[in-house]
Amino acid sequence: MKENQTTYAILGLLTTECRTGYEIKQLMDRSLNQFWKISYGQIYPTLQKLVNDELATVNSVAQTDKPDKKEYVITTKGKEVLQDWLREPIKQLPSERNEILLKLFFSSQQEKQLTISQLKNAQQKLTERYHMYCGIEDSISNSPSPDRTYWLITLDYGKRTTCASIEWCKDTINKLYDEDAHNLLIV
Repeated sequence: MKENQTTYAILGLLTTECRTGYEIKQLMDRSLNQFWKISYGQIYPTLQKLVNDELATVNSVAQTDKPDKKEYVITTKGKEVLQDWLREPIKQLPSERNEILLKLFFSSQQEKQLTISQLKNAQQKLTERYHMYCGIEDSISNSPSPDRTYWLITLDYGKRTTCASIEWCKDTINKLYDEDAHNLLIV
């Protein structure tokens, strides 16, 4: 099968209680969105490909006063493909596109106070993200899912990297203030 991480993400989601494209998108937005994003435009074609490749089946379920919904179920072949992929070594570490770092790299082209303000704003957003992770952690901790331990480990990564980013923002702001103080002493 062609290397497509979205395929594996959706196969994995089909091992949970997610059965429809809508449910997959909801779980993505609630739980995986900080490290893996998938749009509806990717979900439905991928589900169709999984069915075509016999990695999943689809059933139409009648609904009252609504169109039938399609429910997808991973097949034995789909589980085998997922397990084969899980066993493969990690091929590359992720690289991130980071607007904060990109702007900071060129920040000599703007007033330092604006850079500091942007860093403070980023720090605030990261703090909000950390609190969101704590809420998710409470929810997962009470889940009876057999995936709970792995979900918590994944969430721990997000919490730790977010804490590190918050500390980095604080240190960077302090360095910029210290540079201003140093320049005042030189004059």
